[in-house]
Amino acid sequence: MKEYVDYLTEWLQSKIKDANAKGAAVGVSGGLDSAVVVNLIKRAFPDNSLGVIMPVGQEVEDQKEAVETVKKANLFYLGINLTESYEKLFKDIKGNIESHGEWVEDNEQLGGANLKARLRMSTLYAVAANYNYLVIGTGNAPETYTGYFTKFGDGAADIEPLSHLTKQQVREMARYLEVPESVIERPPSAELWEGQTDEDELGVTYETIDAYLRGETIDEKDEQIIEGLHEKSKHKRHMPAVPPEAPKGE
Repeated sequence: MKEYVDYLTEWLQSKIKDANAKGAAVGVSGGLDSAVVVNLIKRAFPDNSLGVIMPVGQEVEDQKEAVETVKKANLFYLGINLTESYEKLFKDIKGNIESHGEWVEDNEQLGGANLKARLRMSTLYAVAANYNYLVIGTGNAPETYTGYFTKFGDGAADIEPLSHLTKQQVREMARYLEVPESVIERPPSAELWEGQTDEDELGVTYETIDAYLRGETIDEKDEQIIEGLHEKSKHKRHMPAVPPEAPKGE
């Protein structure tokens, strides 16, 4: 694990140097993946790295695991409460569509959740631009394979250091990096709505997805769920589609 942490630290330094950037920024959710990235960027850029905590529906200090993570890593952080911005934006969007009689109630929860993720992304990039930092993603292998991220939301980043790691490997790295135990043991959640957990939404556990990605045999029903998620989300893992070529002039 030490060798891989050292490798990722050097890789981050190389990528940011290649981009002529000064350092690294990460959105800190209080979850396992962002906690690992917090510690990696602090190692790579001790004086040029920051975390951004962006709650919606809570105060910054209510994000206890996120605050504990950055403080333990001694990472400089900003707390930006997005509740008011989110509520106004969502209200304006909904009101405009409702005025045309086109609002679809069944899509409200997911639409609102994705808006939160994209608002956080926009905020994080604005902060990073101020410092000339790159935005570091927190996606892991199970999330990438199943498409469990918001397109142009938490799936938007300049570089993704954890994308080849299973959830178990991320957890092992977290223990090596001495991430707070409360974060390591916390049920994975994107906090998109009250009581939301990743595994409930996916319909399969991370442990099972990890096993599948390692090439192990899993329950046929679980395999169908994983492959169904992979197929449905393939558009998320590619740049926007474009026509093969422009029309030729005369």
